[in-house]
Amino acid sequence: MDELLIYAVLIIFGLLLGSFAGASVWRLRARQLVEDKAEGENVDSAEYEQLLPLTKARVREDRSRCLHCEHPLAWYDLLPLVSWVSLGGKCRYCRTKIGSFEPLMEIGMATFFAASYFFWPLPLDSAIMIFYFIAWLIAGVLLIILFAYDLKWFLLPDVIVFPLIGIGGVMAIIKIVTAADLVSALVSTIGAVAILSGLYYLLHWISKGQWIGFGDVKLGLALSLLLADWQLAFIALFSANLLGCFIVIPAMLMKKLTRTTRVPFGPLLIIGAVIAMLGGVWLQATYIDAMQRLTALLLG
Repeated sequence: MDELLIYAVLIIFGLLLGSFAGASVWRLRARQLVEDKAEGENVDSAEYEQLLPLTKARVREDRSRCLHCEHPLAWYDLLPLVSWVSLGGKCRYCRTKIGSFEPLMEIGMATFFAASYFFWPLPLDSAIMIFYFIAWLIAGVLLIILFAYDLKWFLLPDVIVFPLIGIGGVMAIIKIVTAADLVSALVSTIGAVAILSGLYYLLHWISKGQWIGFGDVKLGLALSLLLADWQLAFIALFSANLLGCFIVIPAMLMKKLTRTTRVPFGPLLIIGAVIAMLGGVWLQATYIDAMQRLTALLLG
């Protein structure tokens, strides 16, 4: 019963924070478009006009509004998943189709919260370890915002990345000071930074930003601090690149992508880091066991 209650609470909070994350993505985009236009940069006029209600909402007491009819949304219009399903994915007031972005963000966040608890590799037997887990969940909210933003617009906003680096720093400190061997934990964290951020910085520097954007370098720093383990960082990097191969190579064979097509790598890095955090210990143990069995078989 206690376990079911924990999962219920995590799923509810996941849905609520997923709704917040979805709204944050659109507000971040609206703010960026306004700033870009003020600086004289070319912006998509159709997108700017569509997101203009969000900039107005910031002035009018931050009220949420429909992007199509600009009608203020009541609390019952904003119930995570429930409102979208009950209205058939349409605005209550103008009946314009809303789309699936918002419910996907909510479901994704709820799934992340529940999966994090189910696969959590560390014991939750002390206040500091519970705090560590909560920090990971908070980081997940920022990660899903970055995931969606980079997937849509090929950008990783600093306003989200920098707080994520801060949370990663706190988690890294906790992991280091609670480790049995403080020096080894510190060296492992530095190794993680070298793998996930240093390597991407090197590629960014060599290619002058053509291969890897500097946003990926900063995201790599945040993820390496969240993991604070060079082996987990390697698993994250390997997983991200493996997923990239599974996506890019078939798309190129079907001529949906070319060598010059921009592919956002941030979402792949985020998925790789989540895999490493929640399944990295199991993957390491499985690999070691497989190598031992193979060695024993070869040696007879």
